[in-house]
Amino acid sequence: MEAADEITKSGFAGRMLSLDVFRGLTIAGMVLVNNPGTWSSIYWPLEHAEWNGWTPTDLIFPFFLFIVGVSITLAFGRRIESGGGESGLLLKVIKRSVIIYALGLFLNGFPYFHLTEIRFAGVLQRIAVCYLVSSIIFLKTRWRTQAIITGALLLVYWFLMMALPIFIFGAADLSKEGNLAAHVDRWLLGPHIWKQGKVFDPEGLLSTIPAIATTLTGVLTGHWLRSRRTQMEKVGGLFFAGAFAVIVGWIWNSWFPINKSLWTSSYVVFTTGMALQLLAICYWLVDIKGYKRWAKPFIIFGVNALALFVFSGLLARLMGIVKVPRGDGSSIALQPFIFKNLFASWATPINASLFFAITYIFFWLFLMWLLYRKKIYIKV
Repeated sequence: MEAADEITKSGFAGRMLSLDVFRGLTIAGMVLVNNPGTWSSIYWPLEHAEWNGWTPTDLIFPFFLFIVGVSITLAFGRRIESGGGESGLLLKVIKRSVIIYALGLFLNGFPYFHLTEIRFAGVLQRIAVCYLVSSIIFLKTRWRTQAIITGALLLVYWFLMMALPIFIFGAADLSKEGNLAAHVDRWLLGPHIWKQGKVFDPEGLLSTIPAIATTLTGVLTGHWLRSRRTQMEKVGGLFFAGAFAVIVGWIWNSWFPINKSLWTSSYVVFTTGMALQLLAICYWLVDIKGYKRWAKPFIIFGVNALALFVFSGLLARLMGIVKVPRGDGSSIALQPFIFKNLFASWATPINASLFFAITYIFFWLFLMWLLYRKKIYIKV
């Protein structure tokens, strides 16, 4: 997504570099957990929770949507203040959303494109929808209305998942097969549902409602960052609001479990709290204290986050398709060939899997550095 622009009327002397760092940390984490050497041997922090609960991996996607929301406010707020037309911004938002959604469909279909069963949902598709809806809400309403909408979305989703099933099925059911979101996805998406999930889609239709709320929490955070408060007041506000949200989300977990696949309302509040605290740390370290050297790799990733996600996904898919011949006349896919010969030959399976993922990250850091040094920023 578009990086934070310069804001002159709201207290920023220039680019909010910490947001690029936060985005870079997030996209690096996303690539890391998506590309282990083998899915059968992974350290638990790099796996999603089986169902209820959370791991560090479950923080990555909501962090990215939160960042999208912050960027909406910072970028569009400046343009509106400088006299940019709302209709022109809406057209750009729609165009960008369509392109991002199309990229998601392309990744889902590549390389065979079986249209009768291609998955309609996905990470980029959810980002596109959340970006579109949140941008329209930002452009058409003020921050108080945005806050009310955010809370309403969380409560409506809680009602749909916990209260409505009592009237339909006789009891609330949050199991993989029985939850209302899974029923909706199987009914409306049919063969276009996530194949690994079989009975539900983690980026499905109904769970996009609270995902929009996650993005709107970023929009509201952007308003706070654009205020005329001092930098330390902003950091303090981010950190303590984050701590409060973590506590509220954890308490809500007792009645509506934290669950990434269902994107429960408690999960939204909890992960937003974590995002606020991490943004506060990045803001304090990078923009206030000026400690930037450690963050350079994440800045490189952050300014080309969408390109990194798409290209790394395409390469991973290709490495699973391209075959390497063996001496006995058979063949093996390129990815397991590299893993077995360069990593599993000297390390334990779980460490070899981790080293493969880290190497993959450094490979893409080099490629993104080449773009960065030539000031090439791939945007849509």
